[in-house]
Amino acid sequence: MEPDKLYEALIASAGEDVSRDGLKKTPQRAAKAFQFLTQGYNQSLDEVVNGAIFDSDNDEMVIVKDIELYSMCEHHLLPFVGKVHVAYIPKGKVIGLSKIARISDMFARRLQIQEQLTKEIADAVLEVTGAAGVGVVIEAQHFCMMMRGVQKQNSWTTSSMMLGSFRNSDRTRQEFLQLITR
Repeated sequence: MEPDKLYEALIASAGEDVSRDGLKKTPQRAAKAFQFLTQGYNQSLDEVVNGAIFDSDNDEMVIVKDIELYSMCEHHLLPFVGKVHVAYIPKGKVIGLSKIARISDMFARRLQIQEQLTKEIADAVLEVTGAAGVGVVIEAQHFCMMMRGVQKQNSWTTSSMMLGSFRNSDRTRQEFLQLITR
């Protein structure tokens, strides 16, 4: 079945008249929006990074913080939104800074749970940079908790993934966590 027909059936199942003026093109718009929100399935890590890995003798922490995050909960198909902070310690290679945001978006634009998204971003940054360590923290609000269920408007979920030196060194982990709270 075509995606717009699926949305038409969904709207009708709510008791709405899909031929009503305001809803005539809604199934097509909703299908197009869903395709955009899940475009990460059509991207690969190689395409997103696009060769933006460069030789470097820097071995100090690099952080890109407060990257806007928009994803869809795989359990309820409702959004979760927030920010992601990514850090790595280079070991001979650095990545173009915008590529960290693009990697985050690629995985966020899939049906997700926050915990898995955090891990996927960390693993991908480690894979493409060969870093000594990677740290990722995501802070998000989940519409499945805000709009339904417990209906808690002010709750935030924080998840982290620490790899390599971020996992093995308390000092490195603490430096990262302090710098992202500034």
